[in-house]
Amino acid sequence: MTEPMPGGRRRIDRVLAPGYLDGLKSLPMDEVRALRQEAEQEETDLSYLRRMLQGRIDLVRAELSNREAGGTGGSVLEQLPEILRDEASARPALGRHLTLEPSRAGEYRRGVERVVADIDISDVTARTDAELESALATLVDYEATVSRSRKAVQQVADECRKEIARRYRTGEAHVGDLLAEGPPD
Repeated sequence: MTEPMPGGRRRIDRVLAPGYLDGLKSLPMDEVRALRQEAEQEETDLSYLRRMLQGRIDLVRAELSNREAGGTGGSVLEQLPEILRDEASARPALGRHLTLEPSRAGEYRRGVERVVADIDISDVTARTDAELESALATLVDYEATVSRSRKAVQQVADECRKEIARRYRTGEAHVGDLLAEGPPD
């Protein structure tokens, strides 16, 4: 779902296509900005998907940890606010501040639900330890795939940002041009 396919028609396929940034230095500024915007939107969508997966990973880990402790930590439902808090996570900080809203939240939610349904963790307390370990491995693998794609998309967006910054630094572009264009879309 999140790995690019050569010749594919999805946004991720375009953004990570080998020729996406060809001729970047000679493209008009509005085209460079459009490329950057497309990459930033894909990054936002991948970040959303990644966070959904991380939440499910945290839930499965919490249930396994609770079982290991003999069930003395209370039910996963009771622990839910603590489990889903970013501060409670052993993960590093999420990284970039993204100002865009996910554009494919429903599509990604359905995709994650398919993965979750395939491994049936809607009721973690009804699963055996082996089933939860298997589900956890599947979710962790999927999250790693999403993270790799997200990192590649970030690199594309960064190249566009560098080109825009270079143009301002060298005088090829001027802040006054932005004011003449009006607010960005």
